Amino acid sequence: MNSKTFEQLQIKLAKDIKAARRAAGMSQEALALQAEVDRTYVSQLERGIANPSLLVLYRLASVLGCDLNVTLGKSETKDA
Repeated sequence: MNSKTFEQLQIKLAKDIKAARRAAGMSQEALALQAEVDRTYVSQLERGIANPSLLVLYRLASVLGCDLNVTLGKSETKDA
C-alpha cells in the first residue's frame, strides 16, 4: 500500500466518524466521554490527522451504534 492509499483511507474514516457522530446527534465531547477518549482526539480523528487503535474504533462504533468491519485479505487482480 502506498502513502496515497493510506491517506485516502484516513480521509474516508474521518468522514465516516464525523457523519456517524452527527447522525447520532452527538457532540464531539459527548462521543469522547462515552468512548473514553479525549475530545481533542475525536477532533483529530474527524480531521484525519490521528490513527486510532482497533480498540478506539471499537469504542466509537459501539457508542455510535455502528458496525465495525475490519478485514485483511488478498486483493483480486484485475486483468484488462
